[in-house]
Amino acid sequence: MRRAALPAALVAAGVVGAVALWGQRDRRWYVEASPPLVAAIVGLVAAGLVLAQRWRRARTARRDEQRLRERDDHARAARTRLLARLDHELKNPVQAIRAGVANARSNPGDVDGDPVLASIDDQARRLARLVADLRKLGELESAPIETDRVDPAEIVHEVAAATSDLPDSDRREMRVLTPEIPWRVGEILGDRDLIFLAVMNLVANAVKFSPPGATIEVRALEEDRHAVIEVADTGIGIPDDEIDLVWEELARGAAARAVPGSGIGLALVRTIVDRHGGSVFVRSRVGQGTVVRLRFPLAAV
Repeated sequence: MRRAALPAALVAAGVVGAVALWGQRDRRWYVEASPPLVAAIVGLVAAGLVLAQRWRRARTARRDEQRLRERDDHARAARTRLLARLDHELKNPVQAIRAGVANARSNPGDVDGDPVLASIDDQARRLARLVADLRKLGELESAPIETDRVDPAEIVHEVAAATSDLPDSDRREMRVLTPEIPWRVGEILGDRDLIFLAVMNLVANAVKFSPPGATIEVRALEEDRHAVIEVADTGIGIPDDEIDLVWEELARGAAARAVPGSGIGLALVRTIVDRHGGSVFVRSRVGQGTVVRLRFPLAAV
């Protein structure tokens, strides 16, 4: 017998026993241990015990779920505080380094094109960008977001138009696919600027990690009451053992270490999608390319 049917069967047994007992109401049932009386008592008691056990299990499950939520909230808050502290502690030293480089270049006798000073300034700039990206990531995890209706097809076309500002983008073929037959992709409820930023980050990565002549395709489609935005490329691809790491902060694969970047971009994408109740997924083959999929719940019609 299935577990879900057990309490109902026990209750039914109790009811049948009670009905049979009612039929014998002219007898002294309160003295005699008649079979109907025993069936009624056993059925009702057993049903009560089973229901009580299920209630306790449900209450324990709710408590465990609440504890997990509180633990996640605590970890998120601690992480946000850490990122804010890093921003505060590193901002002034970075500014001091850059100011020192600027002063050294302006002093008489210094060579303006000194490669050592240029390297120090470049690394200070990189550190400043990293700190700014970490701060932005921390703010995104807790700051309120807008809840406007957003058209994924429009986002895809706007991102494709904005790729002309990316270095070497003119050496890649950009394609945009937004099917409208038999209907257009539904709208997303969320922050238009953040969704644009997420897709733009993916396209920038596709340009960065693909060779000249590669093809980059940006797609918007509808699937199972979700709007899906995909960015696909014919780039270098990601090894299988690095797929699970790409969404982590500061994580960079072996092939990516030779390419300038902070390792924050995909973590930022994941955070934006999470804040919109969506999900992220990546598929890749080394030497063939990568597909990154963002899945958002559709707004109510």
